[in-house]
Amino acid sequence: MATLTFARPLTRSKLSEEIENILLKGIITGELRAGEKLPAERDLAHELDVNRSTVRAGLSKLESLDLIEIRHGDGVYVKDFRESGNLELIRAMVRIDEQQRDSIIATLLEFRTIIGPQMASLAAVNRTDEHLANLEEVIKDKELSVLEKDIKVHHIIALASANTLYLFLLNFFNKFMTEFGHLYFDCPKNRERSVRFHEDIYQALRKQDAGKAAKIMGDVMKYSEDVVIANLQNVKKPRR
Repeated sequence: MATLTFARPLTRSKLSEEIENILLKGIITGELRAGEKLPAERDLAHELDVNRSTVRAGLSKLESLDLIEIRHGDGVYVKDFRESGNLELIRAMVRIDEQQRDSIIATLLEFRTIIGPQMASLAAVNRTDEHLANLEEVIKDKELSVLEKDIKVHHIIALASANTLYLFLLNFFNKFMTEFGHLYFDCPKNRERSVRFHEDIYQALRKQDAGKAAKIMGDVMKYSEDVVIANLQNVKKPRR
């Protein structure tokens, strides 16, 4: 039977989310190994000093992430997250595991750099006049911050690619951009770089130049990847 070391006491707000995080951290750190059986629901409730419905809600979330298997009449078993994990698990890991956060973000940026050029290439070929008009409107909107513009620009490019998977992946990445975008956009030089990117990618899509669009996207993705990773490393450096 799996055992866990619990931090006490739990706060009284969002208890089910805290329970989810405790169990999730146990799974991804290996404290709870694949195939292990979790304590019974009533035992977890007693150990955490909460009611069983709260435990049940936390377990339900873990089941939706495909991290546990609830076998009715038998118990709850831990699954191997390396086999069953999905993109939502990555978001959860960043939220609760600070030790792995930077490496996860770096991996996501690397993946975005790989798929971005292909997405832009398809967008140049498949874009419609409406996509182009929407892109121009966003670029000229003076009410939006550069970060807000950047998110919208990439969203339109994903739509123009006519590939639903790219759109879903971008929606996932944008949630990270909202939280960690300051690591890039707080710097005036980087904001200026993004403004140039918006204009350049617009022109490539307008001309339906797939090769140019791919290069422009690849260059800016690699540049932003390097900047964010460097900033993450600087944050970790102790102050003298």
